[in-house]
Amino acid sequence: MTEATASSAVTSADLDLIQRIIPHRYPFLLVDKVRDIVVNESCVGIKNVTINEPQFTGHFPGMPIFPGVMIIEAMAQTSGILVGLSMDLVDKQAKVFFMGVDGVKFRRKVVPGDVLELHVKALRGGGRVWKFEGRAMVEGELACEATFMAMFDVPKA
Repeated sequence: MTEATASSAVTSADLDLIQRIIPHRYPFLLVDKVRDIVVNESCVGIKNVTINEPQFTGHFPGMPIFPGVMIIEAMAQTSGILVGLSMDLVDKQAKVFFMGVDGVKFRRKVVPGDVLELHVKALRGGGRVWKFEGRAMVEGELACEATFMAMFDVPKA
């Protein structure tokens, strides 16, 4: 099985594979695992929100709320994993850069103990620039939605 065929057969990604695709690390790696991967189309990232994360010391003391911008970043990281598998970027040290975020709406608070499901769908892609729609869900309830674009930079061999 070739590397490209192996990537297209992948339907889930654990933390090890995630870190081989995107450059993010603690404390800014915001995806614990990815499931339901359909290369070039969609996937669902999982972020377990825990009280021991550093942002909760200041956002907000006595009422910890997972920051909205971090929800958007978690959706973007999930989409980066989808693109990494779709374009055979495992172990290629690709970088991902936001190009735009549109139509953001927050619908509920995300708090420690929540399991954030990051549903991302590719609207356009295949090259360096991709566009996605994302929906962050907690127990089937919409927490955030947005469309966003990202550019993928792959170092030359």
